[in-house]
Amino acid sequence: MTAEVLNGREIAKDYRAGLAEEVEKLKSQGITPNLTVVIAGNDGASLSYVRSKNKAAEKVGMTSDIVHLPEEASEEDVLNEVKRLNNDDSVHGILVQVPLPDQVDENKVLEAISPEKDVDGFSPINIGRLYTGQRTFVPCTPLGIMELLKHTGPLEGKDVAVIGRSHIVGQPVAKLLTNENATVTLMHSRTKNMVEKLKDFDVVVSAVGKPGLVKGEHLKEGAIVIDVGNTMVDDKLVGDVEYDSAAEVASYITPVPGGVGPLTITMVLNNTLLAAKWNKGIE
Repeated sequence: MTAEVLNGREIAKDYRAGLAEEVEKLKSQGITPNLTVVIAGNDGASLSYVRSKNKAAEKVGMTSDIVHLPEEASEEDVLNEVKRLNNDDSVHGILVQVPLPDQVDENKVLEAISPEKDVDGFSPINIGRLYTGQRTFVPCTPLGIMELLKHTGPLEGKDVAVIGRSHIVGQPVAKLLTNENATVTLMHSRTKNMVEKLKDFDVVVSAVGKPGLVKGEHLKEGAIVIDVGNTMVDDKLVGDVEYDSAAEVASYITPVPGGVGPLTITMVLNNTLLAAKWNKGIE
């Protein structure tokens, strides 16, 4: 068996075409969705990622701005910018790029973002809404994972292993999978005999940043493999899954890069569109 590759770039391209049509409809009603990103410091990877979000927003017809604060910006400086954007009716989505400089409390800043503009879905209020089944902004990487999985068939009744229990990926994607009537096991660094247990699962989602953690020999024949890992090794971006061996066993697999990543940025745009709609009472 050779796995079918879930090409995140192609899936994201199609999804963004639909978003562009929705943006045009809104603009015809006098509403132009705006995404504004706040970044503090000059980390090259963060700046590159922010610019890619900015360009992606503009390509689907949104406006996008970057608020670039210096590395020495105080916590108060960052909080003041967030407060200003919260009060700006022309801004629909706010992202604060992390990590922030050491002198800034990341949690305090993320909690300061208005839940109605929190398009990353990291606000405690939005996380709470997700777990209680209310309308909310779902974190973008889990949302992207679910979009990829739509291309593999129904999830109902499938046994799914999610490796990694972060509040950003592992736990929310476990909730979304449960909503689709999958049976989910959340694995982590303290799980006994973790990789040996993977042969019991129809779907494996790995999001821990540990290259080579999952190999083909660990997988059930025909498993669906979603690799969220993102680690630089010898100047090359690699995932958690040993791709070549896994691709010989899996039915579907995501590459790194070009798998989950493009969908994560796409779902930032999706949430910004929703924010603009909900702001005007449009469902």
